[in-house]
Amino acid sequence: MAVAEQTLANASDLDTGSAAFPPFESSTYLSQIVWLVIVFGLLYWLMSRIALPRVGAILENRRSRIEGDLADAARMQEQATAASAAYDSKLAEAKTRAQALAQKTHEELLAADEARRHTLEGELNGKMAAAERQIAETKTRAMGNVEGIARDAAAAIVQHLTGKAADPQAVDAALSSTAR
Repeated sequence: MAVAEQTLANASDLDTGSAAFPPFESSTYLSQIVWLVIVFGLLYWLMSRIALPRVGAILENRRSRIEGDLADAARMQEQATAASAAYDSKLAEAKTRAQALAQKTHEELLAADEARRHTLEGELNGKMAAAERQIAETKTRAMGNVEGIARDAAAAIVQHLTGKAADPQAVDAALSSTAR
């Protein structure tokens, strides 16, 4: 409690009773205005000589960097467009070459197949001609034997029906009369 009483006593010593807020006292207006003008002038001078040129330089640097970046971007865009056009032309050229190569290969394969077909047709035609000659020879031999077979069959039939051997001259005469 003694501390509180001491603090209160100190506060009462400071109390002047009519002390107002210093900026509102009319006796200090002139000095306040002088100091305001001096401080404002000093701050204005500092801002115009130090801070504003730095800010202006920063803004100019930023503007020039942005313009440079935009110019680089435009240049790169043109390069990308040119590269894209070159790529498209090379792709079209490659497609054309691939189509030409495919067409050439197709034609070569067709020619090879045609040559192989002609070769096989020639071999098959030769084999067919040989087979037809063999058939004709076999047919000629068979037709040559038909008369003998018919004679033997007629003699066997006559012998089977009559029980006696057939006369070969009668069998020949009968065969020659039916052949006409």
